[in-house]
Amino acid sequence: MLNGRMSLTKDELERYSRQLVVPEIGEAGQERLRAGKVLVIGAGGLGSPVALYLAAIGVGRIGIADSDLVELSNLQRQVLHSTRDIGKAKCASAKEKLAALNPHVQVDIHQTRVEAGNTVALISPYDFVIDATDNFAAKFLINDGCVAAGKPFCHAGVIRMGGQIMTVLPGRSACYRCVFGGPPSPEDVPSPAVLGIFGIVPGVIGTLEAMEAAKYLLGAGQLLTDTLLTYDGLKSEFRRVPVRRNAKCPMCRETC
Repeated sequence: MLNGRMSLTKDELERYSRQLVVPEIGEAGQERLRAGKVLVIGAGGLGSPVALYLAAIGVGRIGIADSDLVELSNLQRQVLHSTRDIGKAKCASAKEKLAALNPHVQVDIHQTRVEAGNTVALISPYDFVIDATDNFAAKFLINDGCVAAGKPFCHAGVIRMGGQIMTVLPGRSACYRCVFGGPPSPEDVPSPAVLGIFGIVPGVIGTLEAMEAAKYLLGAGQLLTDTLLTYDGLKSEFRRVPVRRNAKCPMCRETC
């Protein structure tokens, strides 16, 4: 034990050997990852690569929140799940895969939908939150709950051949409402089932979300704060769009 922390075991030293030699990580960084707690809201296209990579790099506690069951139409993008999981709760399927990947990781499952009455309680035990949802109502609930609780989080969205991502540090950077205002009317926004989504796109964006969570836990690098990073898969092109806090944002205005 070093400075009150458990040193890495022999198995962990071998498991993480390729990243332990990275200057920004080392054993101290690996111990920070092991002490980290990340909540992934949504175990679908975005949540799958997020959860898999966070487990693989050794984040010590990962929460998975999702109320859905695995369906056949999920499988072209939701790589946490397989054909034999059809009909199974996504939370249960996710826990099974993550435990098999890395038994050192604690996986908490929350088989529930994000709602106004449960968001703050859901996010409170965690250090960082991942928005891996696919609807505007959930995204605004996550934003509002995280801003109210002072919890950093990473937003992402994907559709067709592209996506976007940004990280929010409440009280310090623009939040989702600062940039997008309020939820659009449901009739104005076709569902992903109508618009479509290419299965690889959430893999690209979800992996970037995992990187944001890892950088936050490590205290390394530059987070995507006050920046909306957009991705065009057909052009293999990323574009950084500067954003800023909105003095009229109902969530942020008191601290602007």
